[in-house]
Amino acid sequence: MPDNAPGTEILDLSTAFPPVSTEEWEAVIRKDLKGADYEKELVWRTDEGISVRPYYRQENLQPLGESVDLAPGQKPFTRGGGHAWLEAQSFTPPPDAIRADSLHESGATAVQELAFALAEAVEKLQRAIDAGVPVQSAAPTIQFVYAVGSNYFFEIAKLRAARALWSVAVQAFGCSDPKAAVTRIHVRTARFNKSLLDPYTNLLRVTTESISAIMGGCDSLTVEPFGFDPHLALNVQRLLRDEVHLDKVADPAGGSYYVEALTNELAQAAWKLFQEVEGLGGHSAASSFISQAITKSHEAKTKALATRRKTMVGVNNYPNVNDQFVELSAAPSSETRLAEPFEKIRERTAQHIRLTGKAPKVLLLKRGDPKMKIARANFCLNFFACAGFQLVESDTYQATDADRIVLCSSDPEYVDLAREVCAAVKTIPVFIAGNPKAQISELEALGVRGFIHVQSNSVETLTAWQNDLGMRPLE
Repeated sequence: MPDNAPGTEILDLSTAFPPVSTEEWEAVIRKDLKGADYEKELVWRTDEGISVRPYYRQENLQPLGESVDLAPGQKPFTRGGGHAWLEAQSFTPPPDAIRADSLHESGATAVQELAFALAEAVEKLQRAIDAGVPVQSAAPTIQFVYAVGSNYFFEIAKLRAARALWSVAVQAFGCSDPKAAVTRIHVRTARFNKSLLDPYTNLLRVTTESISAIMGGCDSLTVEPFGFDPHLALNVQRLLRDEVHLDKVADPAGGSYYVEALTNELAQAAWKLFQEVEGLGGHSAASSFISQAITKSHEAKTKALATRRKTMVGVNNYPNVNDQFVELSAAPSSETRLAEPFEKIRERTAQHIRLTGKAPKVLLLKRGDPKMKIARANFCLNFFACAGFQLVESDTYQATDADRIVLCSSDPEYVDLAREVCAAVKTIPVFIAGNPKAQISELEALGVRGFIHVQSNSVETLTAWQNDLGMRPLE
């Protein structure tokens, strides 16, 4: 066959895809932004106080030095031990385990989980050393239990950072055996982000959480069923092992510019917070500080869900109005979950339907600008369906038996539309989908009762609507 025969060419990818500098990428991005704020549009600022860039390159790993090139099993053990995880569906943590999972279930950020768990473990290690136990004997007896949630890459990086932090802490005690600084981590799927509604979305959640745990290098894993059959929980691990083959690769996230950089940022932020706890006298002495920090984080997460700055599928967005509540055989009474405020709203509506035989009906009156009326009606469909209300879409209000009417149109058209509708349906409260600030006073003077928009606190708004509709408090 001739050297130049079709299909025999040698591809030179270095010439086909010449290198592009970061400066060149940034120039194209800023051009595409057309003057929009780069930091506001493209940088994600997380609950942990970490700024996540829109992309990462090899240069982002320069602060890590040679640690990126270490093999699994080498300190600081960021890349894990190089062995597959154990399926532990009936795992019972030792009574003296470091329960970082409890921090997660209380609403702590990933940085807080890492820092406060490390502080507790260091205090425990110090007590053992003070009792005469050598550090290389005491350190391996300490086991960590972490919970993983839905923040996929952060959970991977969290477990990788946990091993690095513990390795550094143990080495600081003068441990002569590097293997004694290996972190023993059991992981379970979280309950904090689960809902009593839509159990199969919970099943999807534990699947991504399990992948995070495995890719993060857990030693053992428990998938907790939450409203779905325990057999499915076990099958999640079987699928990831026997069909996805995640047990065949050690540290599959290793070398990822994003995951490596994120691991380092979490570790650095957690170490700083750990030092703050140590400055207060250690874990026990800083209990009040730790409690206040977690409470603040929990409140921030709850508010973010209520204002829909964060989405919980099926709970505060994309609800299925036909969902039924599931009963849990062993729901921990001491824990709170993010979905609870929405679950109570949904259950209150269900109670109202049982008592009256009628679901509250909301008419979404769509008029005018095609794009805006559809967008605002879709927003309202999600917003009010989260409360279990019945939604009807129409371009007419005549002969409606709705309890509330929400006008869905464009801002310039609202005054004329409100003038017509409010005068015609004097017994039915009328609301506006949107926040036309320049027209609010005029619209209220015409009889508009309120405004539903992206800045609305859905928990407060839906509760107020339920009160106004005369719904009984939950029994």
